[in-house]
Amino acid sequence: MHDLLGHSLIAFLAHTLLVLAVIARILLRPHRDPASRIAWIVVVAALPFAGILAYLLLGETNIGRRRVARLKAAVARLPMPGGTCFHASGSADEAVPERYRHIFRLGQSISGFEPVAGNKGSLMADSNASIDAMVADIDAAIEHVHLLFYIWLPDTNGCKIVEALKRAAKRGVTCRAMADDLGSRAMIRSPHWQAMREAGVHVAAGLPIGRPVLRALVGRIDLRNHRKIVVIDNRITYCGSQNCADPEFLVKAKFAPWVDAVIRFEGPIARQNQYLFASDWMTYVPEDLAYCFEGPLPSGGTGGVPAQVIGTGPTVRASAMPEMFEGLMYTARKEVVVSTPYFVPNDSLLNALCTTVWRGVDTTIIFPARNDSWIVRAASRSYYADLLRAGVKVYEYEGGLLHTKSLTVDGELTLIGSANMDRRSFDLNYENNILFHDPALTGEVRRRQQDYLARSHPVSQAMVEAWPMRVRLWNNTIAMMGPLL
Repeated sequence: MHDLLGHSLIAFLAHTLLVLAVIARILLRPHRDPASRIAWIVVVAALPFAGILAYLLLGETNIGRRRVARLKAAVARLPMPGGTCFHASGSADEAVPERYRHIFRLGQSISGFEPVAGNKGSLMADSNASIDAMVADIDAAIEHVHLLFYIWLPDTNGCKIVEALKRAAKRGVTCRAMADDLGSRAMIRSPHWQAMREAGVHVAAGLPIGRPVLRALVGRIDLRNHRKIVVIDNRITYCGSQNCADPEFLVKAKFAPWVDAVIRFEGPIARQNQYLFASDWMTYVPEDLAYCFEGPLPSGGTGGVPAQVIGTGPTVRASAMPEMFEGLMYTARKEVVVSTPYFVPNDSLLNALCTTVWRGVDTTIIFPARNDSWIVRAASRSYYADLLRAGVKVYEYEGGLLHTKSLTVDGELTLIGSANMDRRSFDLNYENNILFHDPALTGEVRRRQQDYLARSHPVSQAMVEAWPMRVRLWNNTIAMMGPLL
């Protein structure tokens, strides 16, 4: 009996020390939101074994020491983002009105890139048109084709890109293709991947999972490369929300079509996207791409669209992406229009949306009516009441899953790319976006947003108040888990 009590006491003390050690680790981790600290402490204390395991697997933004070391080594071999090889003749400050220069300085503080002038941009008509344009540019490539996708499916559009890369490689163009190991597992494990390799296309998997159980011991398995980047001959690049797949998106067909927006840019901005691709590629492939930044930039003069690449991720400054969203909202004087499929904001972003309305700015946000993530759908809707009370106009898109991530300000500024307004894009995913100032190109994006609104229904305060209590309980409970996610 005494031995049993002794063993129980030892086990209790050992468990208590373990819980206290994990809580101390939670408190000592840098860059953690206070709400997240509190939430994880409650989970660890309330669910001693499961809570500790959950925290060790999902509680820290850690891609692994070796990966961080490889990324740092890759960046050290590349030119500094603020170097002269990224802008032809000084910055594009003079091409940006004074009232907007501060927001580009914020972007520069994140990725190091100055805005660069001399770009041309065109908004693709739809997802199929985007793929067709990429194929045409790949077929016309002379030197190299670099592309990176989070999701690359072996469907019609996915295979169009495969065949275009094989054709380009056959005629001597250097082709490098990278895809996220989780999001693109169907393509990476398909015969098309090996066929590209055999055709001379250099292929690589980003953030490889390997053996999931062992992978989880050295870094979070759910940290993903969510970027969508295409760079051709250092002068053409694409940026937007679209993965390399059909809009029917057969892996989640019941939510189709996926509705995306992609802009094709031509000019010096391509080299900034090239930097993001090169840093990702060199992290996983022992190949030095520093030569891609030699030689003059494409001539664009001082006119055109001043633009700036903003790359974020778990190894970049904490909270960089919400800072950019919030900075744009606080910049607005007349109008802000947002489209995002996934909305799980932190407190500062939610306050920025509400404050923007209170300042007298017409503020509209468009969500998909049906979402492929039931967790995000519930969490997003928990914020509707606060948004509507502040005066934000909330719409739900009915024409498929609205996947476009766009933000326009006063009909002049646009941010477009891969980042959602949720915790994953803020803290866990590698993202790429382009910020640009141009009333004409922003006008194209704004008209596309207006098309979304024409296919949407407005959400009213009365509609939200009419939701059954069980729905509100469910939405708020899921949203309460936001700091853990």
